[in-house]
Amino acid sequence: MSIYIGNLPYEVTSETLKEVFTEYGTVNRVHIPTDRETGRVRGFAFVEMATEEEESKAIETLDGAEWMSRELRVNKAKPREKKDFNRGGGGRRRDNF
Repeated sequence: MSIYIGNLPYEVTSETLKEVFTEYGTVNRVHIPTDRETGRVRGFAFVEMATEEEESKAIETLDGAEWMSRELRVNKAKPREKKDFNRGGGGRRRDNF
């Protein structure tokens, strides 16, 4: 499981996030998504910790905390939704006769 961290400043780095979350346990991985076109940080990140107990402790402590002049949103990351490209708008028009 991983932790979602939102409302991050654009200056955030993997190293600074790791420093913060190491206070609550072992950090296995930090991922900061960037915009494909600009390469700029998108304002959120994911942190994976060694145990769920460590994750829970970090979430409880850091959710709503002020860090780098921003109020963090910290919670369990939700599984990524699969996109269904066969549904929804666009594509070829079908006429039913």
